[in-house]
Amino acid sequence: MDSHARNLLAEGLAELAISADTAALDRLCALAELVREWNDRFNLTAITDPVAMVRKHLLDSATVHPYLQGPDVIDVGTGAGFPGLPLAILNPSMKFTLVDSIRKKIGFVTHAAGVLGLSNVDAVCSRAENLKHPGAATVVSRALSSVDAFVRNAGHLAALRGRLLAMKGRDPGAECKSLPKPWRVVSTVRLTVPGLADERHLVVIERAKP
Repeated sequence: MDSHARNLLAEGLAELAISADTAALDRLCALAELVREWNDRFNLTAITDPVAMVRKHLLDSATVHPYLQGPDVIDVGTGAGFPGLPLAILNPSMKFTLVDSIRKKIGFVTHAAGVLGLSNVDAVCSRAENLKHPGAATVVSRALSSVDAFVRNAGHLAALRGRLLAMKGRDPGAECKSLPKPWRVVSTVRLTVPGLADERHLVVIERAKP
């Protein structure tokens, strides 16, 4: 990644009030380069320009950072590893399970985690509804499906006091009107990605208290 894109990344993380040392920045830049290298063979993403990748993949993923609950996070429908890999780099003390049903994408995630030395990442090839897990503190998805479908398919992956985080574009209010019980929307937050004018929202979902 060129110095201009790297500077935009560092400035964007600072704007989001996220602390990232040189090692973390190096890993985030290396991740972007790995995506570009593999993309020629496996078509992982349509976004390959370094600046666009910084804004639409790395910084976009980082916007959910303040809403994570530890110690463990499941990223459902991770694709090329977003938001899970950037979040794992920024949160080395948390355990991340990255899930996708497309084997070539999980192959990339496995490779990237190994190259980047991310011992806190596991990659699993599975559909969310078929995955068995004892329950994570946070389950996140980025533009995967409608909010209600996300809750139906991935709600069982959250611990009793865990939360679901649905990263969306436009305000998904209509998608939140038919959530299965006992789930409820705690808040819908407007997110701002540094350098990006596109609309972003985060829906925070928890089980209703008895």
